[in-house]
Amino acid sequence: MATGAGNFEDPPAEVLTEAAAAFGMLASSARLHIVWALAQGESDVSGLAERVGGALPAVSQHLTKLKLAGLVRSRREGRRVVYLVDDPDVVTMVRWLVGQLSDRADHKPTPRRVRGLGA
Repeated sequence: MATGAGNFEDPPAEVLTEAAAAFGMLASSARLHIVWALAQGESDVSGLAERVGGALPAVSQHLTKLKLAGLVRSRREGRRVVYLVDDPDVVTMVRWLVGQLSDRADHKPTPRRVRGLGA
């Protein structure tokens, strides 16, 4: 008998494994920043590198991992490769989580400085 607030059935093991892999991809702050940026709109790798403040090869490697995980996809525009988050649920999840954490950070009291102990 399940305990808790609802009568939810446990998802199959393969679904949990897939979800854990997706969350694992987003456990890197660099990859999360890339997904956040792509949730705002598509971009090529050089635009992403500039936006997230990463080296071009590192951003390219992160994009490859995100593509393999199915969180990001790419398409050709002439000679450029443009990256985007194709799954609206991923966009919703990332925006929600980052938004929640940003709201909490905005509402934390700022520490007071004690005279004589800091600048």
